Amino acid sequence: MLDKDGIAKRIAKEIKDGFYVNLGIGIPTLVANYIPAGINVVLQSENGLLGMGPFPFEGEEDADLINAGKQTITTLPGSSIFDSALSFGMIRSQKIDLTILGAMEVSENGDIANWKIPGKMVKGMGGAMDLVASAKNIIVAMQHVNKAGESKLLPKCTLPLTGVNCIKKIVTELAVLDVLPEGGFKLIERAPGVSVDYIRQATTGKLFADDNVPEMIFD
Repeated sequence: MLDKDGIAKRIAKEIKDGFYVNLGIGIPTLVANYIPAGINVVLQSENGLLGMGPFPFEGEEDADLINAGKQTITTLPGSSIFDSALSFGMIRSQKIDLTILGAMEVSENGDIANWKIPGKMVKGMGGAMDLVASAKNIIVAMQHVNKAGESKLLPKCTLPLTGVNCIKKIVTELAVLDVLPEGGFKLIERAPGVSVDYIRQATTGKLFADDNVPEMIFD
């Protein structure tokens, strides 16, 4: 199984040269550390920043430079800082090529729930609703099962939805999966040492898998 950094490394391979990419809170923020060499991308944070770099080393943090998750970050030459209105203007006008989000649940038809667990205090949905409504392409970075061992890839989400029929690809500690247009999860790759049968058992939603699904390859 992959750890959180392993999930981020695999997602980083999906980023193409010239992309503008929004990184959500949690595992997605780690993707900034694994952008492949020779790939020129611009990372956007919804609190008003273009041009994020890797996380700073300990002792080199600048408390005035934070991402949407209030983590300290670095900036790259040519980066730009601006207000939230301009940031959400970029998002709503579909200037972002790829959005990478965390999730609590994803359904087999591409619905996502990632902002609220009923009964627990929450500050609000934040920018997630705008991102899933406006993004050209969305990849979800998430754990395949919850702490109780229950699948988070479901026939239908049980938690309040953030967006409907919007997720295209999911990367978990077990697998890479596409969400099919007609519904269902298509197993594309499996984590090293993880069997197809194990992934089937961990997936409550409809899963389509060939007999010879390749393992993920990390350079």
